[in-house]
Amino acid sequence: MRRSRYFLPTLRENPAEAQIASHRLMLRAGMIRQSSAGIYSWLPLGLRVLSRIEQVVREEMDAAGCQEILMPAIQPAELWEESGRYQDYGKEMLRITDRHERPMLFGPTHEEVVTDIFRGAVRSYRDLPQNLYQIQWKFRDELRPRFGIMRGREFYMKDNYSFDIDHAGAVRSYNRMFVAYLRTFARLGLTSIPMQAESGAIGGDLSHEFIVLADTGESAVYCDPAWLDTDPLALAIDYEDDLQPVVDEWTRLYAATDDKHDPSTCPLAEDALYRGRGIEVGHIFYFGTKYSKAMGATVTDPEGNDVAVEMGSYGIGVSRLVGAIIEASHDEAGIVWPESSAPFAVGLINLRAGDAACDEACESLYARLTDAGIEVLYDDRDERAGVKFAEMELIGLPWQVAVGPRGVAAGTAELKARAGGEAEALPFDTVLARLTGD
Repeated sequence: MRRSRYFLPTLRENPAEAQIASHRLMLRAGMIRQSSAGIYSWLPLGLRVLSRIEQVVREEMDAAGCQEILMPAIQPAELWEESGRYQDYGKEMLRITDRHERPMLFGPTHEEVVTDIFRGAVRSYRDLPQNLYQIQWKFRDELRPRFGIMRGREFYMKDNYSFDIDHAGAVRSYNRMFVAYLRTFARLGLTSIPMQAESGAIGGDLSHEFIVLADTGESAVYCDPAWLDTDPLALAIDYEDDLQPVVDEWTRLYAATDDKHDPSTCPLAEDALYRGRGIEVGHIFYFGTKYSKAMGATVTDPEGNDVAVEMGSYGIGVSRLVGAIIEASHDEAGIVWPESSAPFAVGLINLRAGDAACDEACESLYARLTDAGIEVLYDDRDERAGVKFAEMELIGLPWQVAVGPRGVAAGTAELKARAGGEAEALPFDTVLARLTGD
């Protein structure tokens, strides 16, 4: 993509309303713009990041045996009346009425809808287990939306729901999601720690929230320092195996947020604890027959008896992950994207646009990188070099390639890794080899 044609409305000054790094940097980098309180438009750069994260989430859900569906954002109130949650949910639910005076709502979550889908289609234990997921927009009318996309009213979420014949099957489904979540966050370059959590309005008695470590996180975190050296991607996972030993191993180490941490019962001495801050990016629940009994979602078991299915619910804040990654990975100059979520892999900077030799060298690099499948943002504008470098630092692409007259004369370009790297003057072919892995 040529920068001269790209819609990227960056800001030089910090917006007054932005209180945390992710909100400030997303506005400055031209990723989002506020439409109303807690509701944002996603501009091209921001949407590319959102899509990259969404794809990682989708790949891990598919690998764990989940199947993607898409449910309506607007839901009939009668389903929530069946489950008993319509009056209990609170003012966070946006209640509306259609032209026929039927009560409707903008879905904050989809347990009722997916249970209705299941009960209308599945009759026998032979069709279990099932695990259905979606990635779509949800709405919760926060009293005080703040921190940009981190606590907005409209948000993009992956939510999925498991259905099993018995408790043992439900725990197996829960464990699959536990492991899939560890892998998902690790692929996004994040250190996530599963912590026991309250189930809140969802209900249930087995629940973990996944906390990403970040200095500006909303919760205080206390954990065993060994957590910082864990690598979920090193695990050889077969989702057909019994994953309970994996879950047991990954919950063996102490970890708690401030509302759960009790020094009197903590197995580690206070001076042996890692203390930091974290951001919740995922939450998994097992809630048994809470919804299936209320809504009549039953199947026949091997003996021919009707039994209510055992269910679980699993959420990842896809849009929130954008902010969490920025909170965990930025510096004074701007964002530092991990390669897995970066909107482009390379920022190509023409330091003398209009100079025939520089233009020719940049066009050649741009074409060769693009042909190799590398996504490039090519700054071809007639703009000062300092402005171009500052913008590339701000938007945080993993690699920068700068081409100027002296380098062209020497047959070199400057290659720099955004994550703390020093610029190296390298031959053009070496630059290409480094970026393409050839």
